[in-house]
Amino acid sequence: MKFLGNVLATIVGLFVFFMILFFGMIFVAALFGGDGETSTIKSNSVIELDLSEVKTDYAGKFNFEEFDYYETKHDGLSDVINAINAAKTDDDIKGISILNDNSNLGMAQIKAVRKALDDFKKSGKFVMAYANNYSQQEYYLNSVANTIYLNPVGEMEFKGLSSEIMFFKDFQEKYGIKMEVIRHGKFKSAVEPFLENKMSDANREQMSTLLNSLWNSTLLDISKSRNIPVTKLNEIANGLLARTPAMAKSTKLVDIIAYEDVYHDAIKKTLKVEKDEDYNTVSILEYAKNVATTTKDNSATDKIAIVYAQGEIGSGEGDVNLVGEGSMRRALQDARKDENIKAIVLRIDSPGGSALTSDLIWREIELTKKVKPVVVSMGNLAASGGYYIACNANAIFAEKNTITGSIGVFGILPNLTKVASNLGINVEQVNTNENAAGYSIFKPLDDKYRAFVQESVETIYSTFVNRVAKGRKMSFAQVDSIAQGRVWTGADALKIGLVDKIGGMDDAIKYTADLVKIKEYKTQNFPEYNKSFEDLLGSLGVPFMKTKERFIKEEVGEENYKVIEQIRKVQAKKGVQAAMPFEINIR
Repeated sequence: MKFLGNVLATIVGLFVFFMILFFGMIFVAALFGGDGETSTIKSNSVIELDLSEVKTDYAGKFNFEEFDYYETKHDGLSDVINAINAAKTDDDIKGISILNDNSNLGMAQIKAVRKALDDFKKSGKFVMAYANNYSQQEYYLNSVANTIYLNPVGEMEFKGLSSEIMFFKDFQEKYGIKMEVIRHGKFKSAVEPFLENKMSDANREQMSTLLNSLWNSTLLDISKSRNIPVTKLNEIANGLLARTPAMAKSTKLVDIIAYEDVYHDAIKKTLKVEKDEDYNTVSILEYAKNVATTTKDNSATDKIAIVYAQGEIGSGEGDVNLVGEGSMRRALQDARKDENIKAIVLRIDSPGGSALTSDLIWREIELTKKVKPVVVSMGNLAASGGYYIACNANAIFAEKNTITGSIGVFGILPNLTKVASNLGINVEQVNTNENAAGYSIFKPLDDKYRAFVQESVETIYSTFVNRVAKGRKMSFAQVDSIAQGRVWTGADALKIGLVDKIGGMDDAIKYTADLVKIKEYKTQNFPEYNKSFEDLLGSLGVPFMKTKERFIKEEVGEENYKVIEQIRKVQAKKGVQAAMPFEINIR
């Protein structure tokens, strides 16, 4: 028995030793690896523009407080655009290849990449594109290329935009699961699916206007790149006249029908590389990291802060996919107190969320404006709460295809009274005061409690509209007439006074520099997110320290996880919401 005990003790000791060694190696790799390493870019190279791993505008800075370790990521859209801009004057880079790209970026983000690529072409370097199949969104990006290739047995999607909305009224009545809705704003379509079994005229009007505005903006860009009139592009879409490779070429949407090896041979010929040799390539994210981490000769002391607000707005610290009160307020305060930072560009890509958190961020912007200017740059979305935090800026920039507005608020209370009754469940209450129980999902919503919630909704709506009226120098009535929860594109928002200028983040930064009269400056990104040791291990891929989200995603798949995440978000919402529809799915 003593022998077995010694063996067991030895095994346990070895296990502990290797665990310490394992975590120690990870810790050292985390501390000393990554950011400082840059790859050498070979001469006569081509950048491969694969955006499939680019998820957000800002990749993030992370502070792991427990052991004073900082991590900065360089795989955001802003890093990609900086890299394309740097490649214009890099003698080692001869061109950019877009090869079977399949990104999840929004239309405004793709427009920003197109703009950078279009500017890149002015340097005399090439942009070439190849795909086995072109989705409509991917074609929008690829259409900026000098030459567009399509696989001989591939397909081309060019058909216009469509949006499909599900309605749950009959489902609720059938199964007894009811969503009690309290709202202000006739266009607040976020809650319409729970109230009706078909689209209201107001919602159909706003969706039709939105889709047509987005489509027209897309066509104008394609028309300019391909030298095809907008009327002709609409004819092609209406008749699906580009659905095959031959039809796509005959309508001039693509230039060459060929297999991928022919595409690579064409690049080799441009680079003067022999057919039997490989040409040098570098991925866009590798090149972006190289650009971001290579020391630049910029002695300017003046800075412009770029504060990224991306994702739903909620309480807590926040992350690259969540606009959190903690990180956002800290970012604005740090930028405000830094004397070298002369102004702030607030980059917003958010459908809104918590009305309370939106107001807290609005207040922080008010305090900041007393010290230095704040200019807003809108990405794909800056709607509802996303517009709330933009409305008091010194100036607002949006892309033509940005989705904004949605000035309205709502509350949703799930009610299971009927389904509980069907299952034979009865719930009784004992209270000390008349309203002590508040709201119960197992009791019908009474008129008195509904009135309390409606009062809260009306108060927040009134506050929201007043915030916009003050920030945009409009009357309450003027804002109310374009509010009511209605969404607008950036192009239409400019006409009605919700934004000041059409342009991307570069335009907003240049405007901001002129505003504070500085010519030489650096930019500094915010926020910096505080993280835990467990977060670090999860990000490093340690198998038994993965987050529960990562485990679920691996088990159920990416698409099913998105459904679960939507349900979780609905359950997590607290208080009155200033939010966009749960999801606008445009195809």
